[in-house]
Amino acid sequence: MPGAQALVAAPFAGDGGAAWSVKTYNISGYALGEPGPSAFPASGLAAELGADGRVRVFGRLRLGLPGAAAAGAVVNHVWQVGAAVSGGSPAPHAMGGDNLAAKGKLDLLRATAVSSAGADSATRNRNIHGLLNAVSWGVLLPMGAIFARYLKTFKSADPAWFYLHVTCQLIGYAVGVAGWATGINLGNESEGVTYTTHRNIGIAVFALGTLQVFALFVRPKKEHKYRVYWNMYHHSVGYTVIVLGIVNIFKGMTILGVEQRWRTAYIFAVCVLGAVAVALEAVTWCVVVRRRKDEGKTFNSASNGHLPHPA
Repeated sequence: MPGAQALVAAPFAGDGGAAWSVKTYNISGYALGEPGPSAFPASGLAAELGADGRVRVFGRLRLGLPGAAAAGAVVNHVWQVGAAVSGGSPAPHAMGGDNLAAKGKLDLLRATAVSSAGADSATRNRNIHGLLNAVSWGVLLPMGAIFARYLKTFKSADPAWFYLHVTCQLIGYAVGVAGWATGINLGNESEGVTYTTHRNIGIAVFALGTLQVFALFVRPKKEHKYRVYWNMYHHSVGYTVIVLGIVNIFKGMTILGVEQRWRTAYIFAVCVLGAVAVALEAVTWCVVVRRRKDEGKTFNSASNGHLPHPA
């Protein structure tokens, strides 16, 4: 984090690589850089590896805050747990939700931690982004596809299946646009932090979903000779959006570092939708086969077993 004055505890190679020591850093960019004096003079710095595996840092910093008593001596505080030391320098830390939210404020006079409204706001926005996209691309759009593929097989469901399909897709798209917009906003607020694969898949899903919506305005009539090609396009793009959407939802969960119970809940929802689709696939195939048999019997009865004479 640019501008941070860091205390880093690690078994540095230059110090023998065995005992833990503390170095100070004045971070000016998005890389840790080389150790050097920080803006706050430090003395008595030491690190100790406890029996519980935690490392404790000791020392004294002279902050020199002018007017500290009047201002409350509240300072920004960030903390992080990184990977092992590589080549004598600490390796970059992870970028999960807990890592990005590891910040707050310290009131040095009252010796208390002050909750950071900015951190709470960022966490809330990330959760909203994940929830909107999970509901839209991950639940509503698959439901709309199920209505369109299976309910139209039943004559009694016509045209109800079409309105259910369109309603699910339009609501899902609207919610997805909101989720996509929050993602763009999060990206703008997180300068220097980019999840390339998640971002690219999200852009592709949004673009293809937008094409699906506009394709409704150029849908040919059933008897039109180009209707079969429109159906091929509509189905292939629609299923691509659903698959990419679900994949990107799991990638987003990994980035956010969500609790396992939320991941399990979404997996359960996807499994329920999949089970419903498999069951309806079997039922609709039975209906289609039986209908064709009945139509064949009706034809044979009407023609008395003979082919109709050519006109």
